[in-house]
Amino acid sequence: MPSLNTLARGAILAAAQNRTTKAFMNRYGMRLGASRFVAGETLDQCVAVIRGLNQQGFKCNATLLGEAVTSAADADRAVAEYRGLIQRLQAEALNCNVAIKLTLMGLDLGEQVAEENMVTLLQFAAQMGMTMRIDMEDSSHVPATLAIYRRLRERGCDNVGAVLQSCLRRSVADLEALLPLAPNLRLVKGAYLESREVAFPEKAEVDRKYLQLIEMALEGAGYTAIATHDQRMIRHSIEFAERKHIDRDRFEFQMLYGIRPQLQRELLQEGYTVLVATCYGTHWYPFFMRRLAERPANVLFLARNLVRR
Repeated sequence: MPSLNTLARGAILAAAQNRTTKAFMNRYGMRLGASRFVAGETLDQCVAVIRGLNQQGFKCNATLLGEAVTSAADADRAVAEYRGLIQRLQAEALNCNVAIKLTLMGLDLGEQVAEENMVTLLQFAAQMGMTMRIDMEDSSHVPATLAIYRRLRERGCDNVGAVLQSCLRRSVADLEALLPLAPNLRLVKGAYLESREVAFPEKAEVDRKYLQLIEMALEGAGYTAIATHDQRMIRHSIEFAERKHIDRDRFEFQMLYGIRPQLQRELLQEGYTVLVATCYGTHWYPFFMRRLAERPANVLFLARNLVRR
């Protein structure tokens, strides 16, 4: 029997595909609560948020929201926007890297399209001393995403990172295959609605696999970004790193803008590197719905704002 949390998560992700819900949220969502998680609809707004977080001691990353472009022209526009983002961050000397979805780079048009666009951006980012991370998308895009990541590394793009999701049954094997590359990896639980054939349906198993991925990555030779708001997972990671004498410069904690800011500050005060992930753009709806699905209790936050209006 699925847990209530699992059922709620599925319902929220299903609602994300509903055209009526989408139209309503696109019109009112930022006022009702999406602005809690989205740093703004413009780059200027996002930069202001990043500057404030840097002043508090946080690292940041920035993501231009959007995915699944359907034409080469749209992919070219996304490349141009990311070049502008990278240049702006460097010009203002902000402690911030960038994250990007390969479907925004034209993955659905072909792997070569996305790969060449990524090479263009990675070479530009390297000139600015900046790292880019390829965000992981739904399971149908995982094989191509990891294949492109490997080819980018083979082409000498060392300023690129990737993401693994513990909800997917394949992720432990994927990590084992990537470890010889000493990869820069962000580990997440996963925020997409997947079938039980490819993903673990229950939270307990997703959590167990998440801890397994963390331990495997920390004992490897790369850099590990532990991206979770789950305090139990964070404390387990800290205790494991201390027990295995893993230096703090080998890993960091990553959390989303607007979620558990007090915990973010506490970790920072304890001397850990904390990155706050920010995003901006007008295509914020899918991102926002996945944040609600990750923690269905966030729906109550949205409902309270709706009632107040």
